[in-house]
Amino acid sequence: MSENFTALQVNRNEDKTFTRRIVQRNSDDLPAGELLVRVQYSSLNYKDALSASGHPGVTRNFPHTPGIDAAGQVVSCSDGRFQPGDKVIVTSYDLGMETDGGFGQLIRVPSAWAVALPDGLSLKQSMIFGTAGLTAALSVTALVDSGLTPDQGPVLVTGATGGVGSLAVTVLTRAGFQVTAATGKNSETDYLKRLGATNVISREEVTANSERPMLKPLWSGVVDCVGGTMLEAAIKACRYDGVVTCCGLVGSADLNLNVFPFILRGVRLIGIDSAECPMPRRLHAWQYLAENKDAKLLEQLSEEISLEGLEEKIQAMLKGQVKRRVVVRL
Repeated sequence: MSENFTALQVNRNEDKTFTRRIVQRNSDDLPAGELLVRVQYSSLNYKDALSASGHPGVTRNFPHTPGIDAAGQVVSCSDGRFQPGDKVIVTSYDLGMETDGGFGQLIRVPSAWAVALPDGLSLKQSMIFGTAGLTAALSVTALVDSGLTPDQGPVLVTGATGGVGSLAVTVLTRAGFQVTAATGKNSETDYLKRLGATNVISREEVTANSERPMLKPLWSGVVDCVGGTMLEAAIKACRYDGVVTCCGLVGSADLNLNVFPFILRGVRLIGIDSAECPMPRRLHAWQYLAENKDAKLLEQLSEEISLEGLEEKIQAMLKGQVKRRVVVRL
């Protein structure tokens, strides 16, 4: 049975500009998929702001409803994977890109895209984490599953004031690790220490002497959200048997590196992808977040808005003026 729902819709105009407005839509207009979900919460990510602005690298077909994250209750599921009323999380894949996303009160997607909400995690908390939190958890679980333990020494997080970096700091701290946070924003030292970082250093401290083939061994593990020279230096400064995860390229997509850290110190480099990662790994990451969350800190990390508040936050995000996680209440 069809029903009307409210959604943010982005339209492409004849002059190739884009406008956003809140509209009434009908569930019959949603794309094909086995799973219909009534969205209770979404979150605003930089990719959403790009989609809402008509960026062709994210979305090409309009009108469109952005929102790469969504959490809510199942309305129906034609293949029986979920039951009506089940609470689910949907992130990644094509949601919010070419498939209408979480900035609408209903989404219809393949049931294989959804994750059952883990015990101990609320729908709102899952969207405070969102794709950024999933990426952070995939990075942290890759370290832990590779044998890294808190007693082996400090873990470096680069790009620590960003969405993935800040959540990685909180999750690592909650799991008992000593975290050194690297940032280019010297004014954010107190903020990063509130997240749990034991030490805060500048990115220049990380990259100093990075032209050398090897650096003094400092880190037992690294969560790198930057790429480029930062990642090169972090790898060179890893201790023996260190583990490095890589999930970002804001610094550069290039990696100019020799093999010495790998063959002399046994350093391991693990790439992190949250868009298409296998479901068992995805489930493991969400469970890890549920078990290693700090509920009070999550609230401090986030702010809640309605659909009507999205326009202001989209503009602010495009200008780099959003620091806290923005949760959208549907």
